[in-house]
Amino acid sequence: MMRVRSASAPAPGRAVNEDLVFRFGPLVGVLDGATVPEGFDTGCRHGPAWYVRHLAARLGLAIAARPAATLMSSLAAAILAVRADHGGDCDLDHPGTPSSTVCLLRAGGNEVDWLVLCDSPLVLDVGGRVDVVADNRLETAMADLRRMVAALPEPADDGDRTDRFRRAVGLQRERMNRTHGYWVSAADPDAAYHALTGTVPLRGPGGLRRAALLTDGASCAVEQFGLFDWAGLLDLVTAEGPGALVDRVRAAERDRPDRLRRHKPTDDASAVLCEFDPA
Repeated sequence: MMRVRSASAPAPGRAVNEDLVFRFGPLVGVLDGATVPEGFDTGCRHGPAWYVRHLAARLGLAIAARPAATLMSSLAAAILAVRADHGGDCDLDHPGTPSSTVCLLRAGGNEVDWLVLCDSPLVLDVGGRVDVVADNRLETAMADLRRMVAALPEPADDGDRTDRFRRAVGLQRERMNRTHGYWVSAADPDAAYHALTGTVPLRGPGGLRRAALLTDGASCAVEQFGLFDWAGLLDLVTAEGPGALVDRVRAAERDRPDRLRRHKPTDDASAVLCEFDPA
């Protein structure tokens, strides 16, 4: 009933992909581990790639153990289990502790449940109407942060620029998993209950036909580069596959760097297409 195609690639020149695509039966997901800027402490001996692998595995186990549980409660259970996976050597209250976005889709019976936490959007073709589920709280927090940083004195040299960047990262970390900030999967299971969730039918004129789960390294094709709209993105991954979307993003990162709103020139990119048979 659900056909799944996916593509995931690390940023060019990087050996490690901190994104993760997974499927456990009716559950499909993409995770985007938060890259740690060079020179920053995390209080943890594990990195983002470790975190997303463990979170995906724990999600599969949580949903297998309690198939009727909500995606929110399954995510909370998975976060709690990964907290235990760290062992006793990590400071899990450190603001830089490993974290990840979450985008999930679970098919069951005549409907599909979804969950979005942080900036990994979900694109839904519901009866021919394209809807986008986007958690914009990180972008709102970052926009505020950019305004604060812009108000600081212009850096005089590279040392000042480095100090300014470190202050910006520190301010961002202070807003993670806080009211009036943004929410992401890290070490606090309460973050799961701040996710966006919903259910869509599989039957009838408003039934779900297609869904795309994206990390921001793939959704930037629409959100930053404006290569096409969301309907166009769905059509591309349907006709040419998710790998074609990653290829388009790589070309845009190379040819249109002025459109980027992130500090790094390239990013890991992942896209999943789920297709459903019409009723």
